[in-house]
Amino acid sequence: MTPPLRIVVLDGHTLNPGDLSWDSLGEIGAVTVHARTAAADIVARSRGATVLLTNKVPLSAETLAHLPELKFISVLATGHNVVDSAAARVRGIPVSNVPAYGTASVTQHVFALLLELTQHTGHHAQTVRDGRWVKSPDWSYWDGSLIELAGRTLGIVGAGRIGQATGRIGEAFGMKVKYAARTGGRAALEAVLRESDVVSLHCPLTPETKHLINAESLGWMKPGAFLINTGRGPLVDEAALAAALHSGTIAGAGLDVLSTEPPAADNPLLAAPRCLITPHLAWATTEARRRLMQVTVDNLRAFLLGRPQNVVN
Repeated sequence: MTPPLRIVVLDGHTLNPGDLSWDSLGEIGAVTVHARTAAADIVARSRGATVLLTNKVPLSAETLAHLPELKFISVLATGHNVVDSAAARVRGIPVSNVPAYGTASVTQHVFALLLELTQHTGHHAQTVRDGRWVKSPDWSYWDGSLIELAGRTLGIVGAGRIGQATGRIGEAFGMKVKYAARTGGRAALEAVLRESDVVSLHCPLTPETKHLINAESLGWMKPGAFLINTGRGPLVDEAALAAALHSGTIAGAGLDVLSTEPPAADNPLLAAPRCLITPHLAWATTEARRRLMQVTVDNLRAFLLGRPQNVVN
Protein backbone atom coordinates (compact mmCIF):
# COMPACT_ATOMS: atom_id res chain seq x y z
CA MET A 1 0.00 0.00 0.00
CA THR A 2 1.29 3.46 -0.91
CA PRO A 3 1.95 5.51 2.24
CA PRO A 4 -0.26 8.59 2.59
CA LEU A 5 1.07 11.88 1.29
CA ARG A 6 2.19 13.98 4.24
CA ILE A 7 2.11 17.74 3.64
CA VAL A 8 3.70 20.08 6.19
CA VAL A 9 3.24 23.85 6.08
CA LEU A 10 6.06 25.41 8.06
CA ASP A 11 4.82 29.01 8.30
CA GLY A 12 1.23 29.30 7.19
CA HIS A 13 0.10 32.31 9.22
CA THR A 14 0.98 35.09 6.78
CA LEU A 15 -0.72 33.35 3.85
CA ASN A 16 -3.73 32.27 5.88
CA PRO A 17 -4.25 33.97 9.25
CA GLY A 18 -7.70 32.40 9.35
CA ASP A 19 -9.69 33.95 6.53
CA LEU A 20 -8.84 31.28 3.94
CA SER A 21 -9.08 27.50 4.01
CA TRP A 22 -6.48 24.74 3.79
CA ASP A 23 -9.15 22.24 2.70
CA SER A 24 -7.95 22.08 -0.92
CA LEU A 25 -4.58 20.79 0.34
CA GLY A 26 -6.36 18.39 2.67
CA GLU A 27 -8.05 16.81 -0.35
CA ILE A 28 -4.59 15.78 -1.61
CA GLY A 29 -2.99 14.46 1.58
CA ALA A 30 -2.65 14.72 5.35
CA VAL A 31 -1.86 18.35 6.17
CA THR A 32 -0.10 19.75 9.22
CA VAL A 33 -0.05 23.54 9.39
CA HIS A 34 2.33 25.42 11.66
CA ALA A 35 1.69 29.14 12.01
CA ARG A 36 5.42 29.78 12.44
CA THR A 37 8.50 27.60 12.81
CA ALA A 38 11.63 28.57 14.73
CA ALA A 39 15.02 27.58 13.33
CA ALA A 40 15.50 24.98 16.06
CA ASP A 41 12.26 23.22 15.09
CA ILE A 42 12.64 23.04 11.30
CA VAL A 43 14.08 19.53 11.05
CA ALA A 44 11.80 18.01 13.69
CA ARG A 45 8.67 19.41 12.07
CA SER A 46 9.79 18.51 8.55
CA ARG A 47 10.95 14.97 9.25
CA GLY A 48 8.71 12.41 7.55
CA ALA A 49 7.08 14.97 5.24
CA THR A 50 6.62 14.13 1.58
CA VAL A 51 5.86 17.75 0.73
CA LEU A 52 7.04 20.94 2.45
CA LEU A 53 5.46 24.35 2.00
CA THR A 54 7.45 27.34 3.22
CA ASN A 55 7.25 31.07 2.89
CA LYS A 56 10.20 32.43 4.87
CA VAL A 57 11.40 29.38 6.83
CA PRO A 58 14.81 28.50 5.34
CA LEU A 59 15.51 25.05 3.96
CA SER A 60 19.28 24.69 3.76
CA ALA A 61 21.34 21.88 2.31
CA GLU A 62 22.05 20.69 5.84
CA THR A 63 18.34 20.60 6.66
CA LEU A 64 17.47 18.77 3.45
CA ALA A 65 20.06 16.10 4.26
CA HIS A 66 17.96 15.16 7.31
CA LEU A 67 14.79 14.67 5.24
CA PRO A 68 15.13 11.49 3.13
CA GLU A 69 11.37 11.18 2.55
CA LEU A 70 10.97 14.67 1.12
CA LYS A 71 9.91 14.67 -2.53
CA PHE A 72 8.66 18.19 -3.29
CA ILE A 73 8.95 21.77 -2.00
CA SER A 74 6.60 24.59 -2.92
CA VAL A 75 7.46 28.11 -1.80
CA LEU A 76 4.47 30.21 -0.74
CA ALA A 77 5.85 33.25 -2.55
CA THR A 78 7.51 34.33 -5.76
CA GLY A 79 10.96 34.77 -4.24
CA HIS A 80 12.52 31.39 -3.47
CA ASN A 81 15.96 32.18 -2.04
CA VAL A 82 14.91 30.66 1.32
CA VAL A 83 15.45 27.22 -0.24
CA ASP A 84 18.85 25.87 -1.27
CA SER A 85 17.49 24.97 -4.70
CA ALA A 86 20.79 23.54 -5.93
CA ALA A 87 20.96 21.13 -2.98
CA ALA A 88 17.34 20.17 -3.58
CA ARG A 89 18.10 19.46 -7.24
CA VAL A 90 20.99 17.18 -6.27
CA ARG A 91 18.56 15.24 -4.10
CA GLY A 92 15.99 15.08 -6.92
CA ILE A 93 13.54 17.41 -5.17
CA PRO A 94 11.74 19.90 -7.43
CA VAL A 95 11.22 23.36 -5.93
CA SER A 96 8.27 25.37 -7.23
CA ASN A 97 7.24 28.95 -6.54
CA VAL A 98 4.14 31.06 -7.22
CA PRO A 99 4.82 33.74 -9.83
CA ALA A 100 2.56 36.65 -10.73
CA TYR A 101 -0.09 36.14 -8.04
CA GLY A 102 0.33 39.63 -6.57
CA THR A 103 0.86 41.90 -9.58
CA ALA A 104 -2.41 43.82 -9.24
CA SER A 105 -2.13 44.11 -5.46
CA VAL A 106 1.47 45.33 -5.46
CA THR A 107 0.85 47.95 -8.13
CA GLN A 108 -2.20 49.13 -6.20
CA HIS A 109 -0.01 49.60 -3.13
CA VAL A 110 2.57 51.59 -5.11
CA PHE A 111 -0.09 54.21 -5.68
CA ALA A 112 -1.49 53.94 -2.16
CA LEU A 113 1.94 55.04 -0.92
CA LEU A 114 2.37 57.67 -3.62
CA LEU A 115 -1.08 59.20 -3.08
CA GLU A 116 -0.45 59.49 0.64
CA LEU A 117 2.83 61.27 -0.08
CA THR A 118 1.21 63.68 -2.53
CA GLN A 119 -2.29 64.16 -1.07
CA HIS A 120 -1.70 63.41 2.66
CA THR A 121 -5.13 61.81 2.86
CA GLY A 122 -4.52 59.92 6.08
CA HIS A 123 -3.06 62.98 7.79
CA HIS A 124 -5.94 65.23 6.85
CA ALA A 125 -8.55 62.63 7.78
CA GLN A 126 -6.94 62.42 11.23
CA THR A 127 -7.02 66.21 11.65
CA VAL A 128 -10.77 66.13 10.99
CA ARG A 129 -11.22 63.39 13.61
CA ASP A 130 -9.17 65.50 16.00
CA GLY A 131 -11.71 68.32 15.62
CA ARG A 132 -9.67 70.73 13.54
CA TRP A 133 -12.27 71.21 10.79
CA VAL A 134 -15.01 71.81 13.34
CA LYS A 135 -12.91 74.62 14.78
CA SER A 136 -11.62 75.95 11.46
CA PRO A 137 -12.31 79.60 10.56
CA ASP A 138 -12.32 78.56 6.88
CA TRP A 139 -14.43 76.10 4.91
CA SER A 140 -11.27 74.36 3.65
CA TYR A 141 -7.68 73.88 4.81
CA TRP A 142 -4.66 71.73 4.00
CA ASP A 143 -1.17 71.19 5.38
CA GLY A 144 1.80 71.43 3.05
CA SER A 145 1.66 71.26 -0.72
CA LEU A 146 -0.84 69.01 -2.48
CA ILE A 147 0.70 67.59 -5.63
CA GLU A 148 -1.03 66.63 -8.87
CA LEU A 149 0.43 63.58 -10.60
CA ALA A 150 -0.78 64.42 -14.11
CA GLY A 151 2.07 65.67 -16.26
CA ARG A 152 4.78 64.43 -13.93
CA THR A 153 7.32 61.76 -14.83
CA LEU A 154 7.20 58.29 -13.31
CA GLY A 155 10.52 56.46 -13.54
CA ILE A 156 10.28 52.69 -13.16
CA VAL A 157 13.39 50.67 -12.37
CA GLY A 158 12.70 47.19 -13.72
CA ALA A 159 10.45 46.59 -16.72
CA GLY A 160 9.05 43.24 -15.67
CA ARG A 161 5.44 42.30 -15.05
CA ILE A 162 4.90 44.51 -11.99
CA GLY A 163 6.94 47.39 -13.40
CA GLN A 164 4.88 47.47 -16.58
CA ALA A 165 1.61 47.24 -14.64
CA THR A 166 2.75 50.19 -12.53
CA GLY A 167 3.53 52.10 -15.70
CA ARG A 168 0.03 51.54 -17.07
CA ILE A 169 -1.54 52.91 -13.89
CA GLY A 170 0.83 55.88 -14.01
CA GLU A 171 -0.31 56.61 -17.55
CA ALA A 172 -3.94 56.48 -16.38
CA PHE A 173 -3.06 59.27 -13.93
CA GLY A 174 -1.67 61.26 -16.85
CA MET A 175 1.96 60.67 -15.95
CA LYS A 176 4.81 60.30 -18.42
CA VAL A 177 6.44 56.92 -17.88
CA LYS A 178 10.11 56.05 -18.36
CA TYR A 179 11.74 52.68 -17.74
CA ALA A 180 15.25 51.79 -16.62
CA ALA A 181 15.63 48.15 -17.62
CA ARG A 182 18.48 45.95 -16.43
CA THR A 183 19.95 45.87 -19.92
CA GLY A 184 20.35 49.66 -19.94
CA GLY A 185 23.07 49.72 -17.31
CA ARG A 186 24.20 52.62 -15.16
CA ALA A 187 23.66 55.29 -17.82
CA ALA A 188 19.99 54.38 -18.27
CA LEU A 189 19.42 54.34 -14.51
CA GLU A 190 21.04 57.73 -14.06
CA ALA A 191 19.01 59.26 -16.90
CA VAL A 192 15.71 57.99 -15.50
CA LEU A 193 16.49 59.07 -11.94
CA ARG A 194 17.48 62.56 -13.06
CA GLU A 195 14.30 63.03 -15.14
CA SER A 196 11.71 61.49 -12.80
CA ASP A 197 9.41 63.09 -10.26
CA VAL A 198 8.61 59.64 -8.86
CA VAL A 199 10.95 56.63 -8.90
CA SER A 200 9.42 53.19 -8.27
CA LEU A 201 11.62 50.12 -7.77
CA HIS A 202 10.58 46.82 -9.36
CA CYS A 203 13.84 45.05 -10.16
CA PRO A 204 14.97 41.75 -8.62
CA LEU A 205 17.55 41.69 -5.86
CA THR A 206 20.90 40.49 -7.20
CA PRO A 207 24.50 41.25 -6.22
CA GLU A 208 24.41 43.96 -8.90
CA THR A 209 21.21 45.62 -7.67
CA LYS A 210 21.94 45.54 -3.94
CA HIS A 211 22.04 49.18 -2.78
CA LEU A 212 21.17 50.33 -6.28
CA ILE A 213 19.72 53.35 -4.50
CA ASN A 214 22.62 54.81 -2.56
CA ALA A 215 24.10 58.20 -1.75
CA GLU A 216 25.29 58.70 -5.30
CA SER A 217 22.07 57.66 -7.06
CA LEU A 218 19.92 59.60 -4.59
CA GLY A 219 21.98 62.62 -5.56
CA TRP A 220 20.82 62.17 -9.17
CA MET A 221 17.18 62.59 -8.16
CA LYS A 222 15.28 65.87 -8.14
CA PRO A 223 14.85 67.60 -4.76
CA GLY A 224 11.08 67.31 -5.24
CA ALA A 225 11.11 63.64 -6.21
CA PHE A 226 9.63 60.70 -4.34
CA LEU A 227 11.07 57.18 -4.04
CA ILE A 228 8.75 54.17 -3.82
CA ASN A 229 10.02 50.67 -3.00
CA THR A 230 7.66 47.69 -3.04
CA GLY A 231 10.35 45.39 -4.45
CA ARG A 232 13.12 44.24 -2.13
CA GLY A 233 14.46 46.10 0.89
CA PRO A 234 18.19 45.74 0.13
CA LEU A 235 17.75 47.57 -3.18
CA VAL A 236 18.07 50.66 -0.98
CA ASP A 237 20.98 51.75 1.21
CA GLU A 238 18.80 52.68 4.18
CA ALA A 239 21.35 54.90 5.93
CA ALA A 240 21.86 56.85 2.70
CA LEU A 241 18.11 57.25 2.17
CA ALA A 242 17.59 58.43 5.73
CA ALA A 243 20.36 61.00 5.27
CA ALA A 244 18.81 62.16 1.99
CA LEU A 245 15.43 62.64 3.67
CA HIS A 246 16.92 64.56 6.58
CA SER A 247 18.88 66.82 4.23
CA GLY A 248 16.05 67.35 1.74
CA THR A 249 17.93 65.72 -1.14
CA ILE A 250 14.58 64.16 -2.11
CA ALA A 251 11.04 65.06 -1.07
CA GLY A 252 9.93 61.77 0.45
CA ALA A 253 9.81 58.00 0.33
CA GLY A 254 7.18 55.27 0.52
CA LEU A 255 8.48 51.83 1.45
CA ASP A 256 6.75 48.49 1.89
CA VAL A 257 10.01 46.55 2.29
CA LEU A 258 13.12 46.95 4.42
CA SER A 259 16.49 45.21 4.43
CA THR A 260 15.63 43.31 7.61
CA GLU A 261 12.04 42.34 8.40
CA PRO A 262 10.83 43.03 10.99
CA PRO A 263 13.24 45.97 11.28
CA ALA A 264 15.54 46.64 14.18
CA ALA A 265 14.42 49.45 16.47
CA ASP A 266 17.43 51.52 15.38
CA ASN A 267 16.72 51.35 11.65
CA PRO A 268 17.40 54.95 10.58
CA LEU A 269 14.34 55.10 8.33
CA LEU A 270 11.94 54.67 11.25
CA ALA A 271 12.76 58.19 12.39
CA ALA A 272 13.36 59.77 8.97
CA PRO A 273 11.09 62.67 7.94
CA ARG A 274 8.58 62.29 5.09
CA CYS A 275 9.08 58.53 5.08
CA LEU A 276 6.03 56.25 4.93
CA ILE A 277 6.70 52.63 5.85
CA THR A 278 4.16 49.81 5.66
CA PRO A 279 4.88 46.29 7.01
CA HIS A 280 5.45 44.36 3.75
CA LEU A 281 1.74 44.05 3.03
CA ALA A 282 1.48 45.01 -0.65
CA TRP A 283 1.10 41.33 -1.58
CA ALA A 284 -1.46 40.52 1.09
CA THR A 285 -4.89 41.36 -0.30
CA THR A 286 -7.41 38.58 0.17
CA GLU A 287 -7.59 38.08 -3.58
CA ALA A 288 -3.82 37.79 -3.99
CA ARG A 289 -3.50 35.35 -1.09
CA ARG A 290 -6.34 33.27 -2.50
CA ARG A 291 -4.49 33.08 -5.84
CA LEU A 292 -1.29 32.15 -4.01
CA MET A 293 -3.10 29.31 -2.26
CA GLN A 294 -4.67 28.04 -5.48
CA VAL A 295 -1.42 28.06 -7.46
CA THR A 296 0.31 26.23 -4.61
CA VAL A 297 -2.35 23.52 -4.80
CA ASP A 298 -1.96 23.45 -8.58
CA ASN A 299 1.82 23.10 -8.16
CA LEU A 300 1.34 20.07 -5.94
CA ARG A 301 -1.22 18.42 -8.21
CA ALA A 302 1.05 18.97 -11.23
CA PHE A 303 3.95 17.35 -9.35
CA LEU A 304 1.85 14.32 -8.45
CA LEU A 305 0.88 13.96 -12.11
CA GLY A 306 4.56 13.89 -13.05
CA ARG A 307 4.43 17.32 -14.71
CA PRO A 308 5.79 19.74 -12.10
CA GLN A 309 5.17 23.42 -12.89
CA ASN A 310 6.72 26.72 -11.83
CA VAL A 311 9.93 24.82 -11.06
CA VAL A 312 12.84 27.09 -10.15
CA ASN A 313 15.61 24.48 -9.87
